[in-house]
Amino acid sequence: MKKKQSNEILITINIPQFRDDLINWFEEEQRDLPWRKNQDPYRVWVSEIMLQQTKVETVIPYFQRFISNFPTIEALASADEQEVLKSWEGLGYYSRIRNLQSAVKEVVEKYDAKIPEDPDKFGNLKGVGPYTTGAVLSIAYDMPEPAVDGNVMRVLSRILVIQEDIAKAKTRKIFEQAVRQLISHNNPSAFNQGLMELGALICTPRNPSCLLCPVQEHCIAYKKGIEKTLPVKTKKTKQKQKTYFVLVLEDNKANYLLEQRPAEGLLAQMWQFPMVETKEVSENLLIPFIKERYHTDCQTIEYLQPIKHVFSHITWELNVLKIKCDKVKALNHHQRMLSIEEIGDYPLPVSHQKVYKQILH
Repeated sequence: MKKKQSNEILITINIPQFRDDLINWFEEEQRDLPWRKNQDPYRVWVSEIMLQQTKVETVIPYFQRFISNFPTIEALASADEQEVLKSWEGLGYYSRIRNLQSAVKEVVEKYDAKIPEDPDKFGNLKGVGPYTTGAVLSIAYDMPEPAVDGNVMRVLSRILVIQEDIAKAKTRKIFEQAVRQLISHNNPSAFNQGLMELGALICTPRNPSCLLCPVQEHCIAYKKGIEKTLPVKTKKTKQKQKTYFVLVLEDNKANYLLEQRPAEGLLAQMWQFPMVETKEVSENLLIPFIKERYHTDCQTIEYLQPIKHVFSHITWELNVLKIKCDKVKALNHHQRMLSIEEIGDYPLPVSHQKVYKQILH
């Protein structure tokens, strides 16, 4: 097929047949997922934010609990932030939920609680990028907008033999152009979901199930025998590593000290046991450090199981110490002295949930 505009890539497959084959397969084989029960744009939006960087099977129980707690956009907009973070606890990438709550507040205030159908208005909300815009507007409102994520880039890199590096941000534009040419205007919802589903179930990163693929006859990479060489993706730089002492400070009333993380940055406003980087305080200086910072004397120190936690850009190595003290008190409003039961009501990062589980037993 010929180029239509200078910004479009040359597509040589049978586009109408490709659309039909993909949509028919999706409508027959799609997974039964809770956010597919209807096209409610709020539910679609929540699911798409949860699914970023997170597997479907992990998201399902979180989605069901979250929608039960915050069934409408107004409910989420008016909810207490700590309650919202607690519902998100364990999913990670907490900036996603803080941005989502900020965005829904804006929708309630500016758009009378109706998620805008205009791509520019929706795309300008906090935390909403091109993928989320395309996914929500196509799935919920049947608008022919591209929704290009890693699954879609992998599928189309093979079908069309697009060999640009998908690790580069500018490459997304190439795939968005391709989707604009391919997408069904009659059923953009099923088309976009079909591409995502194909990448999740059939056209997988390693060992794609080409013999089961509903669009195999359209796949240029399969015909050339190069499907396993695509997509092209350069490796990420090596992760940074940081090592900490986690100080589980227990007073003589069996209460524990929790601290709230800063309002900005990694795990913002989550609660955790005190942490100190090992390069700041050596092990043999921990006792005087604790006395100076927390105004308490250490009685006993017990080493718990160390914890390793991997983020997208950094790895934490946590040396966990349970320290009994004569008395400990909260020194500011970012600290709390809590019983073992009360800690369970606070939103903890996954790594500190693991610490908490150790002191529960």
